[in-house]
Amino acid sequence: MARKPKGRPISGLFLLDKPQGLSSNSALQRVKRLYGAAKAGHTGALDPLATGLLPICLGEATKFSQYLLDSDKRYLTTAKLGQRTDTCDAEGEITEEKPVPRDLTLEQIEALLVEHFSGEIEQVPPVYSALKLNGQPLYKLARQGVEVEVKPRQVRIHEIKLLALREDEVDLEVFCSKGTYIRSIVEDLGLLLGCGAHVTVLRRLQTGPFDASQMMTLEQLQSLAEPRGEETENSIHQRLDALLLPAWSPVAQLPALELTEEEVDRMRVGQRFRAANAGSLSGELRLFAEGQEIFMGIGEIGADGVLRAKRLVSTA
Repeated sequence: MARKPKGRPISGLFLLDKPQGLSSNSALQRVKRLYGAAKAGHTGALDPLATGLLPICLGEATKFSQYLLDSDKRYLTTAKLGQRTDTCDAEGEITEEKPVPRDLTLEQIEALLVEHFSGEIEQVPPVYSALKLNGQPLYKLARQGVEVEVKPRQVRIHEIKLLALREDEVDLEVFCSKGTYIRSIVEDLGLLLGCGAHVTVLRRLQTGPFDASQMMTLEQLQSLAEPRGEETENSIHQRLDALLLPAWSPVAQLPALELTEEEVDRMRVGQRFRAANAGSLSGELRLFAEGQEIFMGIGEIGADGVLRAKRLVSTA
């Protein structure tokens, strides 16, 4: 018999403002510890240098983390011109230095952004990245001195804005598809300008439907986890749990379907059926027990109009 993971059976989504210098996994473990959760997972790693929105799924919400991994993201970044690094950011070693063009203008940079970084583009991910080759992360191979040919990949830039130009710095806002490397955008922009560039600041502002206005720092969470006077552990848990978004939040964009009591029972034993309340709904759906706001999981109505379970939450 499989052993159950230790921890509270708490489920939900916590929107963390990841601090600089901390890995995404380290940040995840700290949130998991403060909640005492049995299961936890994040929805798209940020480099240690990067800050900002890191949605963390707890408990049953981890079953739907892929939806946020696949979602669009928005970033603010600062590029330092005149220097290239081996990691394409300030954590790497400088590999090349060139003077920044004295006559560089906002209009010149904006023209390059429109021409080279709009819509569907191909970019080569940084060698120092978490992408894997034969099961090994590229950054580990790079640290070992192994030369790896990184293949270009297609991503989509929905919007890219030039916010500011200083003597040797450029501020950009980028709204992009999953898998987009801001470091690669900055590296390529530096090459087009002829002087090189690397990322010095990177902050994620949005993941899917969630934005920076909703997130909380580790310090804020830690403060709320501290006991006040002689309050009980249960009171602390209630205070922390109130911060969580529902377990279905990663799939909030899907239509909702309420199942009758009989349909709930049929769904739990793996049966397929035509749902009474489905109407014209089709495709993936959030499933709830009728009138109870109890989240059942994700189902899908096919072309035949039949509902089947796709991923259900545990009722244990």
